[in-house]
Amino acid sequence: MSYQIKLEIFEGPMDLLLHLIKKHELDIYSIPIALITQQYLEYIDLMKSLDMEIAGDFLVMASTLTHIKSRMLLPPAENPEGDEDGVDPRAELIRRLLEYKSFKEAAGSLGDKEETWSQVYTRQAEAAPDLPADDEPLLFDFHLFDLLAALKDIMARVPDAKFEITAETVSITEKISHILARLETTDSLLFVELFENSTTRLQVIGTFLALLELIKTRVVKAFQIEQFGAIRIMKAVTDTQNRDQDTATGNLFG
Repeated sequence: MSYQIKLEIFEGPMDLLLHLIKKHELDIYSIPIALITQQYLEYIDLMKSLDMEIAGDFLVMASTLTHIKSRMLLPPAENPEGDEDGVDPRAELIRRLLEYKSFKEAAGSLGDKEETWSQVYTRQAEAAPDLPADDEPLLFDFHLFDLLAALKDIMARVPDAKFEITAETVSITEKISHILARLETTDSLLFVELFENSTTRLQVIGTFLALLELIKTRVVKAFQIEQFGAIRIMKAVTDTQNRDQDTATGNLFG
């Protein structure tokens, strides 16, 4: 299966770092650099295994984290960069993270105000009782990183013996059709339910890539009822749009 993806929903390295800090409930002013570096590199490795097109700034950040980690492991007398003034090797990274976090929060606040104003005259119809309404906060600081973390758990459940290279082929288009068929019979699915019949690494990856394409093209939504809770999948199109859905799906790989 040769299939490289680059998604607009994919955010940058600062987003990944902030995601890890929040997920592990870490103090941004005292980042455990060894843990963050390990977690960050695991995400990079997973993205590579999915044949994702990784932007250069992700790799630059990986190098930066590794460099900071090595500096912190050295006794002050052996630190080639000195730090005679007692500057924490993490200081510049922390400054950048705080600056970026403030920027994101400000942008999010403006977006919320715009959304509220747009709802004054164009309120959406109510959604199903057990799902978030369209005008409510649907995602709780949700990133592609949450999907990648969930994928890591799925991959860990596949026995090592199943990871052997085989002549198996997986059609992403068929996986897309399978996901859509399942969503025809229910309001939403748990992310893990998409992989119930996946017994090999290739099948898991194929299903995951199919899901990413459906999210990218806004055919389905991924959401969490609570922050860092179970990920659910639902259709993002109305019944009146279904006639266009098959055409859109057919053009995903054109």
